[in-house]
Amino acid sequence: MKGLRCTTANCEYNCQERCQAGIIDVSAGAVCKSKTKREGGALAQVFAGYEAGESYPMEEPELIVQCSADCIYNHNSLCSREHVNIADGVMRTRCTSRKRS
Repeated sequence: MKGLRCTTANCEYNCQERCQAGIIDVSAGAVCKSKTKREGGALAQVFAGYEAGESYPMEEPELIVQCSADCIYNHNSLCSREHVNIADGVMRTRCTSRKRS
């Protein structure tokens, strides 16, 4: 899958809103279990975006989204949606593309 957009403010895999993890694991509650807090926190996240360089657009990495959520896009524990959004919530980082079946 290409087209995962991640807007979390503190994740080691987030680089210019593109996840570099390779495999994303979404729990039954639609929580991103692959999130790894970045050493240095949210401020380090901002600087990582600058280091990647705005003038050099990054290629969308190929990802696998494993999913345990009750969702219409969940087919055999894999997400079949073309574009997925992951964002910070009040308490957890969640898949905001989830649609319950």
